[in-house]
Amino acid sequence: MKNIETIKDKYTSIIYNTNNLKDLDKVRISAVGKKGEISCMLQEIGKMSIDQKKQMGPLLNSLKNDIINQIDQKKKELENIAIDKALENESIDMSLPINLSEGTLHPVQQVMEEMAVIFSSMGFSIALGPDIEDDFHNFTALNFPPGHPARDMHDTFFMSSKNDEIKKVLRTHTSPVQIRTMIKDEPPIRIIAPGRTFRCDSDQTHTPMFHQVEGLYIDKGIHMGHLKGVLMDFVSKFFE
Repeated sequence: MKNIETIKDKYTSIIYNTNNLKDLDKVRISAVGKKGEISCMLQEIGKMSIDQKKQMGPLLNSLKNDIINQIDQKKKELENIAIDKALENESIDMSLPINLSEGTLHPVQQVMEEMAVIFSSMGFSIALGPDIEDDFHNFTALNFPPGHPARDMHDTFFMSSKNDEIKKVLRTHTSPVQIRTMIKDEPPIRIIAPGRTFRCDSDQTHTPMFHQVEGLYIDKGIHMGHLKGVLMDFVSKFFE
């Protein structure tokens, strides 16, 4: 049987000097392929005596594994070289920022913004308020007295608080924005109050969080005809 170290040195040299994947695969086949040199040597073990098997078996298996590892490492090296060459010849500048596709507005947000634009064109300002409101702005100032059904736990999300703290709720409507606006500003007032609202209501047509748009118009000489005109003008523009 051929000297194992000689075979190892031979294939180590061949693998080292191989410079493309096609030739490397030929080396693999000639060394450890089904009919490769090392594979044939392993097949000869069956014809050996027990003592020879004990001696040569581990040596040949070690040789095979070593050559396979060298081939695998060389393959990775050649693949990396091929990638580097491809990048060097690439016509696209890989350092340029990529064009990421932008998302789109949620339909609800899109509608809210469309409504805001329409009312703004009619002279209304956009007024916003907090999602978490106090009892006064959400109920008392809107003439919801203690004991009113809207104050019940099954209708409203109450925030936990200490006894001496002001009771807080997730606002059940955007009407508190009207109260805050009237406290802060003097007439004339012309606003819409869009935003999220929250109620303990969940079925096929309701969710615990929904959106509202309320309007407030305070000025001398304002009457129901103005309300009708604003609504008709809005509907005409919104559904055009």
